[in-house]
Amino acid sequence: MQADFPEKNSHLYGLLYAASGIYGAGVRLRDAGFRAGMLPVKSLPCRVISIGNITAGGTGKTPMAIYMARQLQQMGYRPAVLSRGYMGGAEKTGAVVSDGHSLSSDSRAAGDEPFLMACRLGGVPVLVGANRYQSGMRAVTEFDPDTIILDDAFQHRQLSRDLDLVLIDAKRGVGRGHLLPCGMLREPVSGLARADAVVLTRSEKEQEVPDIPVFPDTPVFRAGQEPYLVGVYDSTQPPELRVSALEQSTGFECLEGRRMFAFSGIAQNREFRGMLEDRVGALCGFAEFADHYFYTERDLREIADRAQSCGSEYLVTTEKDFMRIAGRMPGTLPLAVVGVEMAFVSHGEEQRFLCFVRRKLAGKVSEA
Repeated sequence: MQADFPEKNSHLYGLLYAASGIYGAGVRLRDAGFRAGMLPVKSLPCRVISIGNITAGGTGKTPMAIYMARQLQQMGYRPAVLSRGYMGGAEKTGAVVSDGHSLSSDSRAAGDEPFLMACRLGGVPVLVGANRYQSGMRAVTEFDPDTIILDDAFQHRQLSRDLDLVLIDAKRGVGRGHLLPCGMLREPVSGLARADAVVLTRSEKEQEVPDIPVFPDTPVFRAGQEPYLVGVYDSTQPPELRVSALEQSTGFECLEGRRMFAFSGIAQNREFRGMLEDRVGALCGFAEFADHYFYTERDLREIADRAQSCGSEYLVTTEKDFMRIAGRMPGTLPLAVVGVEMAFVSHGEEQRFLCFVRRKLAGKVSEA
């Protein structure tokens, strides 16, 4: 596990620790405001499920949102997904990314993760906007969902929710308990008291359950992220702008023994590289970028040149990165796109989780 802050005897540690104290004071003051009822909380006229975390970095919120939307559909609900649309052009103004059947925003406007969800989720409207209440009311008015999924909303306490799911990376845990920017916590671990359940993502079946500071009555579930090959694309062509654009998938067998150059701009770049090497062998090169990185034309040209110089037969990237670069990649190399799906460590664990969700939602029906 990586250290989540510099060595204690470093000058940088002292500066970051002081900054964490200031950040923590603001977080605690905000929390006190909500607990005292001084900060307003609005409610939507439907069920609301929040999927979030208490740490910075990737914990699998997008795969979990997709998983939950599909499960709710199978249960007979009519879900919609709301996302902030981080770094998208419509983050402040709000927008409909998909009505569940066709796309009305691209990744530049929607943000890469909401656009990905819109491509993957047939029959589920996806909307973006920093004002979740405003986006939620728009969803209710235009699409009549009975359940709304809030993506990355554990700290968005201005909107009431019926079920709060918190995701924690089983390999990283909560670090050493320091708040940003000295550590990886968005808020103190005491905030887990608001969680209805915790899902330990990136778990392995035989892995010992890490020591997570959850509360005694909070159920804990274990899930992994199963990678799969979405497909192999002509990297110079944009994806079809329809919900089914990314539904074709194949196994990794077609890449075995091939020379590949991979690149990614996600929170877990090293894990992505390691996963590829485990499944298809050594790479001839790898380029990593910051999470949500927007690739310039120069970046893409350098990637293509590096791939060509090492004799690569394929470019490989993540589904999330594909949302940002489809149709802009120079050169003629085919582009293999890798996605991940939420997968509980066992059938029994998944059924236990789904029973928990059904009970919570059934309780909300009986209260109505």
